Amino acid sequence: MALILCIETGTDICSVGIAENGELVSLRESDEGRDHARKVGVFVDEILKENRLDPDDLDAVAVGKGPGSYTGLRIGVSFAKGLCYGLRKPLVAVGSLDALCEVAREDYEAGILAVEDWERAVLCPMVDARRMEVYTQLFDAQGRPLTEVSAEVVDAGSFSTWRAKGPFVIFGSGAAKCADVLSDAVLVHVAPSARGLARLAQTAFDGGDFADLAYFEPFYLKDFVVTTSRKKLF
Repeated sequence: MALILCIETGTDICSVGIAENGELVSLRESDEGRDHARKVGVFVDEILKENRLDPDDLDAVAVGKGPGSYTGLRIGVSFAKGLCYGLRKPLVAVGSLDALCEVAREDYEAGILAVEDWERAVLCPMVDARRMEVYTQLFDAQGRPLTEVSAEVVDAGSFSTWRAKGPFVIFGSGAAKCADVLSDAVLVHVAPSARGLARLAQTAFDGGDFADLAYFEPFYLKDFVVTTSRKKLF
């Protein structure tokens, strides 16, 4: 039996959950702007108290490792690593696109999503990366990866080979802006959530697949670029 705290902060959504044996038992999340630095600790405290748990009762901490927002990922990973150091618990790092795909699969299983010919579907989670660029990776309906993680500038010809194979299902923070360009895609509302980490984190825990606390860093995919503000401050 494993009790795992799950943290996902790679987008505008701050999400914290507790999973037991791969099943989500409690969830806290907010999409009210990027206030993750303040909210993540509050959510963890609330969710532990709600379930009458002490931090030391946890068997591991799982965190969405990216790709996603540079600042959001730093906050989530730093908090998770600090908790693991203090509690001497292992850290499980889960790909944020894998977790987003898992949310879509769970929603379909629960009857929340209605997609015809789901078993032949190609799942395309998208995390917004400004303008028409997204971070993405393709999966089959069983959640198995079909491609590597990549940053894609989406146009009418994007993913053409995969779009011909079956329903091409797009979702995530970068999907809505691509819906008009990918006119044959199936757009569904699926948002990043800590609940997408639950089953994946349990599988990693069972296999002893833990991140190195000393050296683990978020998967940014692209380098962080500092730009100069055009606003006149004085």
